[in-house]
Amino acid sequence: MLFNSYSFIFLYLPVVFLGFFQLGRIHHTYAAAWLALASLVFYGYWNPAYVGLLLGSIIFNYALGMWIAKAVVKQQTRRKTQLLAFAITANLLLLAYYKYADFFLSSVNDLAGSNLSLGEIILPLGISFFTFTQIAFLVDTGQGKVKEYNFIHYVLFVTYFPHLIAGPVLHHKDMMPQFAHASTYRIDWDNVATGLLLFTLGLCKKVLLADSLAPYATAIFDGAQHGMAAGILPTIYEAWCGALAYTLQIYFDFSGYTDMALGIALMFNIRLPINFNSPYKSTSIIDFWRRWHITLSTFLRDYLYIPLGGNRKGKLRRYGNLLATMLLGGLWHGAGWTFVIWGALHGIYLTINHLWRELVSERYLRQVPGWLGTLVGGTLTFVAVVAAWVVFRADNMAQAMVMLNAMFGIAARSITFDAVLHGNLLLLTDMSGRELLRLLLPGLLWVWLLPNSTRLRFIKGSNILMAAQAVIVLYMLYVTIDQFGSYSPFLYFQF
Repeated sequence: MLFNSYSFIFLYLPVVFLGFFQLGRIHHTYAAAWLALASLVFYGYWNPAYVGLLLGSIIFNYALGMWIAKAVVKQQTRRKTQLLAFAITANLLLLAYYKYADFFLSSVNDLAGSNLSLGEIILPLGISFFTFTQIAFLVDTGQGKVKEYNFIHYVLFVTYFPHLIAGPVLHHKDMMPQFAHASTYRIDWDNVATGLLLFTLGLCKKVLLADSLAPYATAIFDGAQHGMAAGILPTIYEAWCGALAYTLQIYFDFSGYTDMALGIALMFNIRLPINFNSPYKSTSIIDFWRRWHITLSTFLRDYLYIPLGGNRKGKLRRYGNLLATMLLGGLWHGAGWTFVIWGALHGIYLTINHLWRELVSERYLRQVPGWLGTLVGGTLTFVAVVAAWVVFRADNMAQAMVMLNAMFGIAARSITFDAVLHGNLLLLTDMSGRELLRLLLPGLLWVWLLPNSTRLRFIKGSNILMAAQAVIVLYMLYVTIDQFGSYSPFLYFQF
C-alpha cells in the first residue's frame, strides 16, 4: 500500500486513526496491538506471503534479545557474545539471501563463465530497514542499553507502518518509550494539524515534483544507453539535465516519503527522527552526510565505523574505516556494482574532505571570507554529489561514464544554436527540454532556498488565521490528490 494512493488516504488511514484512539480510551495495550496489527496489514497489502517472514524475523530477534539480556544480567560475557554473534549473522544471512544472492551468483557466472542460479528471488519490501533496526536493538541489548521488553511494543517498534517500508532506520530508545506514555493514546489536535501539514508537503514533493521529473531522468539515461550502441553521445545540456533531474527526483521522492512518514506518525503522537536536513545546502561532503539519510548515517557510524576503530587508531586506519563504511553503505542500497562504486566515491570524497581540512583549510584558509567559503564549498559539494548520483542511477558503469563524459565536456555531442533557439534541447528523447527546465529551476530553488520541511508549523493566532492556513493545506492536498495517476512506488522501496 502506498501513501500516495486513494485506498491509503481515504480508507486505511482514517480507519486506523479512529480505531487507535477509540481503543486507547479502553486500554493502551489494545490500542498498541491494533496499531501493530494494522501495520502488518499495511505490509501484507503488497505481498501477504512475506508477512510470515517479517513475523518470523521479529519473533527470532525478540527471543534472542531476551536471551542476550539475561546473559548481560548474569554477567555471562562469553554467552552474550556468542548469542549476539549468532543473531547478527542470522539477520545478515537472511538479508544476503534475498538481496544479494542473485548479484553474487551473476558476478561468479560472469567471472567463471558458469550458469549458476537460485531461481527467481523476490526482494521483500523494507527488508534492509527492518533488518538494520533489529540488529541495532540486539547490539544495544548486549551493551545493556535496552530498558523495555514489552513484546507488543517491540512488534510495533519494528512494524510501525509509517517507517516500515523505507525508513527512517529506527533506534529502540527513539520509539519504545513513546508507546509507554499515556499521552500517546489521546488525540492531540495540534499534532494532528502539524502532521497533516507535513504529510501534505511530502505528498506534494512526491506527486508534483518527483513523479514529474522521473520520466525525464529515465528518458535521458535510457537514451544514453541506446545511443551507446549507435555511437550517439548526449550533449552537455542533456547530460546535466538528466543528472539534475535524477538528483532532484531522488531527493523529492525520498524526503517526500520521510515527510509523510513523520506527518502520519505525529498524528498518532509518535515522533520519528528527522532523516533529511536540506542536504543540497551542504558546504562539504562531511556536512552532506550529516544531512542526507541521517538515520542510516548514524547507524553506519555507530554500528560499523566506530566498531571498526573509527578515528582512534591513526589517520591511515581512519580513512580505511571511512572507505569500508561507505562501501558497505553503497552495497546496502542495492545489489549492483554501480551502488558499490557510488559508496566508494563517497568514501573517497570523505577522505579528501578530511585531508583538505587538516592539511589546507585549517592552516591556510582561516582568513577567507565565510560567504566565499560557503559558495565555493557548496558548489563543489553539489557537483560532486550530482556526479555520484549519475553512477547510482546508471544501469551499468558504461552508461555512467557516457553521462559523466558528456557532463564534463570530455566526449559530448554538439548542439546547434538553431536547435537551442527552437527549444530542441533534448536530442536523445522526444520530450520537451523547455518543460524540463520549468521543473528543474523551481526544484533547485526549493532545495537551495526554502527552509527544511520539519521546521514548518502552523502559525497560532486568531481563528481567521488558523482557518486560512487549514484551507491552504487542504487545497494543496486536493490539488495533489487530483494529480494521482498510475502506480508510482517510492524509489527507496527497492532498497
